[in-house]
Amino acid sequence: MSSCTTVEELGNEVYVLRLGHRPQRDKRITTHVALVARAFGARGIYIAEVRDDSIKQSIKKVISKWGGSYFEISDGVDPLTIINKIKSESGCIVHLTMYGLPIDNVINEIREKCKKILVIVGAEKVERLYYEIADYNVAIGNQPHSEVSALAIFLDRLWRGREINICFPDAEYYIVPSRRNKVVKRVDRK
Repeated sequence: MSSCTTVEELGNEVYVLRLGHRPQRDKRITTHVALVARAFGARGIYIAEVRDDSIKQSIKKVISKWGGSYFEISDGVDPLTIINKIKSESGCIVHLTMYGLPIDNVINEIREKCKKILVIVGAEKVERLYYEIADYNVAIGNQPHSEVSALAIFLDRLWRGREINICFPDAEYYIVPSRRNKVVKRVDRK
């Protein structure tokens, strides 16, 4: 494997809180939010209020092959309990919304001030309460777009692109970059 960045080297400890997950409608999107969170260096995801074993199983399957056993996935959680827990640990609450302040205006402050971050991403209309609770309401542009893309861009800006080279020491497989082929290798642990 080529040189890589570990989650610990990224610095800020990030978790994602997924609000408004509707199992029949949002399964793929919530799974993709969790995949981006893991692949881009977050430590875990909380799915508010709803239990969805299929998402947990999908992410655990990815972790078993591609690594990231540190990554926590919890569903059916009370969002305010999670928010209060992060705040009690001197963490910051960042709510991704197209109505917030432009990311370029606040990302440096977030990076420096917030060692622990809970990123809130909504599925349906987010209650006003979360705008008020958030330390930062952050916009990745002011047009309707996907919460998956918003999370990816936020994490990329937070870590200045270093997460692109993330590696997971507990991975069973890794990809060898190739111009035209799919090259997947099994980790040799000898």
